Amino acid sequence: MCHPVTPSWSNPQSSPALVKEASSSSIGSLGNRNSRACVSNITVRDSAIKSSDNGVRIKTWQGGSGAVSGVTLDNIHMDNVRNPIIIDQFYCLAKQCTNQTSAVLVSDVLYTNIKGSYNVRSPPMNFACSDLVPCTNITITDIELLPAQGNFMLDPFCWNAYGDTETLTIPPVSCLLEGTSPGILDNELGSC
Repeated sequence: MCHPVTPSWSNPQSSPALVKEASSSSIGSLGNRNSRACVSNITVRDSAIKSSDNGVRIKTWQGGSGAVSGVTLDNIHMDNVRNPIIIDQFYCLAKQCTNQTSAVLVSDVLYTNIKGSYNVRSPPMNFACSDLVPCTNITITDIELLPAQGNFMLDPFCWNAYGDTETLTIPPVSCLLEGTSPGILDNELGSC
């Protein structure tokens, strides 16, 4: 189930759903061709994602503007998912894209009660956020993601992602930056 999001989308809810094989519960693609996107108050809950490339994903194109805010992802079971939790502000279809400075702001995202297994080809949590428009106010609570095969557990990946873990998580998330990024939040959210 991919959530094709229009540039202005607010208050949608999705529950329950079973997502299988190569799909995901994605919010995106936002900011394509330097466009503006304003998406807020999204809730996805009571879902299962099985044998998929991506689990719960927020993806934005480089060069876009606007904001994604107020996202709640709750009570989601993962079964052998390659990227269970992912924010990608660097989305690009080509193998090499020129890095752009503008991005759709991602803020106020709550990940809660997400459990299950992941395919060890990628980290179970991946927060790849823009250098100039970082992700802010990411909250992680009650997460338990274990390798689908073997005992080797990968560490989560964070790049310029601000947030907090409210409970112990498996695997531990120690890469989120503390506090909030100054200046960006009010400017981007206020213009949506």
